[in-house]
Amino acid sequence: MQKLRPNRDLWKRTPAIVAVFSLFLLAAGFALAVSNANARLEQERSETAGQGQILASTVSAALSFNDRTAAQEYVGALRVNTDIQQAAVYDEHDRLFAGYHRAPGPPPPPLLTTRTTVMEGSFLTTIVPVIENGQRIGSVYIKVITDSPARRAARFAVIALLAAMVALVVAVLGAAQATLRRVNADLRQRSEQLAHANMTLVQQIAEREKAEEALRQAQKMEAIGHLTGGIAHDFNNLLQIILSSLTLLRRRSKTWPLGPDVMKDLDRYLDAACTGGERAAGLTRQLLAFARRQPLRPAQVDVNRLVEGMSELLRRTLGEAISIETQLSACVWDVFADVNQLENALVNLAVNARDAMDGVGRLTIATSNARLRAAEAAALDHVEPGDYVRIAVADTGCGMSADVIAKAFEPFFTTKDIGQGTGLGLSQVYGFVRQSGGHVTIESAVAAGTTINILLPRRPETGVQAEPVAERTVKGADAADLVLVVEDDPAVRAATIEMLHELGYRTAQADDGHAALRALDGQPAVRLLLSDVGLPGGMNGRQLADEVARRWPHIRILFTSGYTRDALIHGGRLDERVMLLSKPYTYADLAAKIGEVLNAE
Repeated sequence: MQKLRPNRDLWKRTPAIVAVFSLFLLAAGFALAVSNANARLEQERSETAGQGQILASTVSAALSFNDRTAAQEYVGALRVNTDIQQAAVYDEHDRLFAGYHRAPGPPPPPLLTTRTTVMEGSFLTTIVPVIENGQRIGSVYIKVITDSPARRAARFAVIALLAAMVALVVAVLGAAQATLRRVNADLRQRSEQLAHANMTLVQQIAEREKAEEALRQAQKMEAIGHLTGGIAHDFNNLLQIILSSLTLLRRRSKTWPLGPDVMKDLDRYLDAACTGGERAAGLTRQLLAFARRQPLRPAQVDVNRLVEGMSELLRRTLGEAISIETQLSACVWDVFADVNQLENALVNLAVNARDAMDGVGRLTIATSNARLRAAEAAALDHVEPGDYVRIAVADTGCGMSADVIAKAFEPFFTTKDIGQGTGLGLSQVYGFVRQSGGHVTIESAVAAGTTINILLPRRPETGVQAEPVAERTVKGADAADLVLVVEDDPAVRAATIEMLHELGYRTAQADDGHAALRALDGQPAVRLLLSDVGLPGGMNGRQLADEVARRWPHIRILFTSGYTRDALIHGGRLDERVMLLSKPYTYADLAAKIGEVLNAE
């Protein structure tokens, strides 16, 4: 661009250069015209003097013999020269001897008053003496026009035309230059506008691509959440059947006439089966956590106190080779979250950090207040602006690449070797935090460690306080109580009824909400409604419970579910005063929960 600048400057100076050159041409033209005029004048002087000499030599005899006729003939011969206006011969006394003039000009003067060559305007007057034997016997008078008006006008008309053409060229160039400057100014303005519009478009495209990527990620995570939630629901029903059957098998096998060795093998096999079932149940709970469908019981949580209370547990869990450092800011706000799930999330992050550091390094847990403005919240996925508490868990491990970060929260995604992890730890943390109204982000680079930031909303001033569960009074259960079991899965319903019978309860059963209402109409002695949340027939478990509470307020209600969906959970929290037994539950879980519900004051 710099190489073109001199050419642009030269182009800007072109009108001035042309004007100067034009003035030079005009000056040169006028100088040439004057020079030509002088040269012509000298030529005419010479020619006129020559003609005068010739006439003087021819009229000398006529003067000597006083022959006016001959002298008039000699003078008249000059008429052929149109430039000669007057011609005359004077005697020795300067009196007119012979002459002529070209009309309409005046005649020669009768008396010669000067004997020198003179220039009067456009007329050249030449006086040539007539000499004979060394004495002047007269004079020859010739008056010629040196430059006719027409010739002079034509010559200067050319110069005037040249001046006009130069002026026209200068004017055209000036107008062109002015137009060019306006065009260049418009082009610069349009170029600036185009550059600004292009920059704005690039920014909009980048923002749109970022938003589209965030939307695709959110839709993918939501779709995976629905899928995992549905899978967890089906698995929980299957595990409920399996674990219930194993519990019943263990209890009833004790009454069978089996030998000690057989009983020992049977107990070992049952222990292995129950352990596998419980591990599978743990996996489904993690899937539900990712799907944001786990039942939460949030309460006011002092985050600093919770982190301090977990320090010893984390040290025992991570080992002595990992140093744990806490950086707790003063006056950190309380949050409204499920304490157990928050502790599990921090333990999951700590265990992941230990694995990333190969068992040696430093783990830092920091807390601080954070205020998200609208622009900052918009950059995150479905996060409202407001006050949050940040819990940052940082390690000095191997770090993550951008591709790994993009998939880190997906269920079953893991970078660990086969058999060393389920890939559900971070997805469980993600689901819990999102279900609690917060957000979780990852800051990491390969070989530079990882920091995972949990943002949980600040506890509102009108937040619900934790319920003092210890205040409840639990009395012994009456085994004669009648329990109505409402479950659409026949195998689950049968296994539940079997366990209730083992516990000594009487049972009635129904496969949907309408059948349950009909059963209650004929069984007024029912004390407990044990109902699944998801029921067919257009009436779910919550709707059934509301109708039962309205018509039979003395009946206690206990929900069971492997996938609560939205019937019992609102705003990420389990509805107040709702008693829920999550599938899969054990014989002991069922006994304890029924006793709690029936005997609570």
